[in-house]
Amino acid sequence: MPVTDTVSRRERTNLMLLPRPFAKTLLPHALDERVTGYLLDSSSGVAAPDELSQVATWLQSALRPATGLLLDRDAGGAIALQVDDLLGDDAYRLQVSPEGVRIAGGSAAGVFYGCQSLLQLLPPAIFRRSRVTGVSWELSAVEVEDAPRFGWRGAMLDVARHFMPKHDLLRFIDLMAMHKLNILHLHLTDDQGWRIEIKRYPWLTEVGAWRLESQVGADPNGPGDGRPHGGFYTQDDIREIVAYAAERFITIIPEIESPGHVQAALAAYPELGVTGAALDVWTRWGVSENVLNAEESTVEFFANVLDEVMDLFPSPFIGVGGDECPKNQWRNDRRVQARITELGLTDETALQAWFIARLNERLTARGRRLFGWDEILEGELPADAVVASWRGMTGAAVAARRGHNVVACPDNTVYLDYRQSLAPDEPIPVAIPLTVEDVYQFQPIPDGLTDDEAERILGGQANVWTEHMDSPRTIDYFVFPRICAIAEVLWSGPSHNFADFAERLDEHLARLDAVGVEYRRSTGPLPWQRRPGITGRPHTR
Repeated sequence: MPVTDTVSRRERTNLMLLPRPFAKTLLPHALDERVTGYLLDSSSGVAAPDELSQVATWLQSALRPATGLLLDRDAGGAIALQVDDLLGDDAYRLQVSPEGVRIAGGSAAGVFYGCQSLLQLLPPAIFRRSRVTGVSWELSAVEVEDAPRFGWRGAMLDVARHFMPKHDLLRFIDLMAMHKLNILHLHLTDDQGWRIEIKRYPWLTEVGAWRLESQVGADPNGPGDGRPHGGFYTQDDIREIVAYAAERFITIIPEIESPGHVQAALAAYPELGVTGAALDVWTRWGVSENVLNAEESTVEFFANVLDEVMDLFPSPFIGVGGDECPKNQWRNDRRVQARITELGLTDETALQAWFIARLNERLTARGRRLFGWDEILEGELPADAVVASWRGMTGAAVAARRGHNVVACPDNTVYLDYRQSLAPDEPIPVAIPLTVEDVYQFQPIPDGLTDDEAERILGGQANVWTEHMDSPRTIDYFVFPRICAIAEVLWSGPSHNFADFAERLDEHLARLDAVGVEYRRSTGPLPWQRRPGITGRPHTR
């Protein structure tokens, strides 16, 4: 992996997708055998070399398949990985010179992001998973310094509506890491399915993980497909997924919905519901009217579920949902109304806040923080709760002014289930069109906040709801390349230079091709990406 014999240039970039390599003159030989070694170093004295072993192992696995180079640890190696405490935790410095490659980071995570940028400086074929011939693995002499604007750079993936098998979820994690995203918000339960094994309550997956069929299209009166759907992750699966993500410096935040979006749980344990009636896992999209009752035993049930969830996920944040909870059953049930009186509450909204607060007690006792959708702002909210603002940015502004940390994920900018153009051949078109340029305008910090309030915005995330995404390749189509634009905004901060991004994105698409991502082309969906004749739910702005 030779370096061009030119003067090294220093480039300060805050762009997730790196610019083109700078020099054009190449060394006459194809490979430099010095690259067959790497050195783990910590000249600052802060971190032991062992802290970088995980990154070095990953870098070996990323470089070896396409190049065939054997990257063994060698004190004389041409790739040096280093922790430097003068850099911020996630910041990195990437230096390429005739003497070799040195990647320094403020932490092992920073070194990892530097390694990702190293791959971006190589030809796109580096992302192939077998030996590639006829490619020169040259690097231009360059120095790059970079650091993220936001600490929360995430994606929410809904595996409840359509289950994503473990193999494909691990691939999604790799694609997140490729784009320097570091938070995977995993939506594990909903009306249409329960996707995580809870040993204390086995029927949650024996019953709740399977539905008889799925609604076709977005028309509420649309037909069912007559095809059973289901699946769940065992606890061993979850441990593997969490560890795999951690090796790529991605934290997984689990979400267990309550007190609404719970029909799959009620199908397994009807006594948790208001009516106690036997139910099936819901086969329709939207929001079921069936919700949890307010009995102490129901609170304890979900607190016990969260105990097992916390045993599996080390994340400091645990999602409890709190969104779109219908109140009709509560209003019309004598026992629920009596409970509201017993608890000294004013109404059904206060009852929902009470339920959320009770779950928060269990989370707090385990040293975790509650994470919920912006509906949790409608009642009293624990001081350290984190709010996901999805109904535009109003919730973000309100939460920040009330002293809460915020994750920005407004539906009118970063909901990747929304249609991608006005064209009639978009598959099952939902809501407003969100183009790559639209999502590139994402502003995680709402206008009008003070500096202190703005500091409460942790970052943002893209949300991927899968009612109409029944396969990993369909998720590819809806997510890419729009998430590339969101990743750059979350790494760099908002930019108005879309033309510059679009030029670099064109080159980045070659990397997605090499990985095998079936992204949406700028010309529209390919024939097999269309869903002719299936009704959507298009809206205008």
